[in-house]
Amino acid sequence: MTQALFRLYGILEDFLPAQQRGKVIPVTFSGPQSVKHLLEGLDVPHPEIGQVYANGQPVSLDYLVRPGDYIEAHPTPNGHPGTEDIRFALDGHLGRLAAYLRLLGFDTWYQPQVDDPELAQRAAAEERILLTRDRDLLKRKIVRHGYWIRHLKPEAQLREVVERFALREHARPFQRCLACNGLLEPVPKAEIVHLLQPLTKRYFDEFHRCPQCGRIYWQGSHYQRLERLVNAILIPKDRSS
Repeated sequence: MTQALFRLYGILEDFLPAQQRGKVIPVTFSGPQSVKHLLEGLDVPHPEIGQVYANGQPVSLDYLVRPGDYIEAHPTPNGHPGTEDIRFALDGHLGRLAAYLRLLGFDTWYQPQVDDPELAQRAAAEERILLTRDRDLLKRKIVRHGYWIRHLKPEAQLREVVERFALREHARPFQRCLACNGLLEPVPKAEIVHLLQPLTKRYFDEFHRCPQCGRIYWQGSHYQRLERLVNAILIPKDRSS
């Protein structure tokens, strides 16, 4: 058995027990082991890992750790991965967050009953950022871009994702269906008037419809509540007063 020393920085320390944060961690191993494998042994999923240094020199995640190495691992920088379209895939526990990301206009794939292998495969095949509360899901080899959601409450999760991936300037609110992710289209009132409740029919004239699931949207009281949420998330605090 041999040993190397590891030091994690920034939000990578979120994956460590409190007593190990801010400290050098001795890691014991035998045989050739990649830095990726040993970091994931510390419960750090590889999509969260940015630059890694071995004895002060930059190395890849495939680097084979040698006895006595001093490994420093930094998180991926804030911002989206640079793909042309910012797209997400979410696990089954993040339904409200999925709706909120769609509210901001982001292509968000979400199926609550999907199993982990299919979710990881879809995220990889469609170059989606995988968001999850399951660290082991992010450790799947096929996952390239992903992030472990720290917060538990949906609005805090939304703010977290917007900050982590620098989404403010890319948001296009109220363009997607919250239920199925389809792009909304204007629809003449005459085409849907038979589907409307009496008060909606009386007081509203502009409507949008999802061509995928048929859900109808208009600027009622629910719209005002969602608009307040959008503004709270997208307008920086120093500009919202």
